[in-house]
Amino acid sequence: MDKITTKELTDFLDKANKNTYANKDAPKVLSTRLKSEDYHFEKGDLIYHDTYFGSRDFLGEEVVYKNNEPVWGMNYYGHILLAVTDEKELYDFLREALMQENSDILPVRGAKSYQKNDWEYKNAVNGKLNQFTGAEEIYRTGVLLYRAYYHGGFIE
Repeated sequence: MDKITTKELTDFLDKANKNTYANKDAPKVLSTRLKSEDYHFEKGDLIYHDTYFGSRDFLGEEVVYKNNEPVWGMNYYGHILLAVTDEKELYDFLREALMQENSDILPVRGAKSYQKNDWEYKNAVNGKLNQFTGAEEIYRTGVLLYRAYYHGGFIE
């Protein structure tokens, strides 16, 4: 199996993330598991596949393949913390945050922070692409509304 370099993975993840869930115009693909939502992106010998379940609270997995072999992956779980939160409005802001330039952090979710009007996105990650854990949060007028945890790394 050809290993993937960190630079190759970083460049590819940036493109894949901006051409799948984060991009509100990206089409979903045929579900790979019962009741899953799926996105797929390919460039050259690299494939990205994202599968998740749920909407308000969700669980998912991303996998990158090189030459049809899995080389990297990430699992995630996110949830809305306040029942009165408008799901569509929050997830529209999340998508916008995920589309921002993220050169200041691992390219596995959004930038370290993003703010628009009374919305704020914060993201913290520990480790490197080979092995990492992280969490993202969304606040509105200083109130924590959403949190997601993620972890992943190289697959051998």
